[in-house]
Amino acid sequence: MAYPGGGGYYQQQQAPQQYGMAPGGPAYGQAQDPLYGYFAAVAGQDGQIDAEELQRCLTQSGFSGGYKPFNMETCRLMISMLDRDMSGKMGFNEFKELGAVLGGWKQNFMAFDNDRSGTIEIPELQRSLESMMFRLSPLAINAIARKYSNQGKITFDDYVACCVKLRALTETFRRKDAAQQGVVSFSYDDFIQCVMSI
Repeated sequence: MAYPGGGGYYQQQQAPQQYGMAPGGPAYGQAQDPLYGYFAAVAGQDGQIDAEELQRCLTQSGFSGGYKPFNMETCRLMISMLDRDMSGKMGFNEFKELGAVLGGWKQNFMAFDNDRSGTIEIPELQRSLESMMFRLSPLAINAIARKYSNQGKITFDDYVACCVKLRALTETFRRKDAAQQGVVSFSYDDFIQCVMSI
């Protein structure tokens, strides 16, 4: 079965495993990566960044563009989306993956922000999500709009938070749907773990 959100900008790409890295030091080739300078400027000795450091790094590197810096909750969501070791932090390879995902979401957002106001309206949100292969019911779109819009407008920050949650929930659903039927059965504890880890 083809899952909603199966295409678009956020398909999970496995970062190659890095061996032999000194804590906090660049792996071969990372020093030449333009994003590494922004990352290294805020990363601690462990070569990882937390949500506060991610916020600074994204602002300095221009990922928020003309928009205001991401709020702290959105930064926490972005880390949880890629935090495969459950450390609450992000390494450079995860940061690069996030950069690719954010770049795609930003392009998509800008494509639907026709008046360049820094916001999109609910019908534009629906078309944007459809362009990323999410096929959501009107009830689901309304639930998303209630959570992420303010007077019918969705900022880029809230758009990213929405996309992070949709991506994470879709990936969790896919893992549980071994038969790819579009239906899963969750225990209460599994459901709580799924929702609270995002």
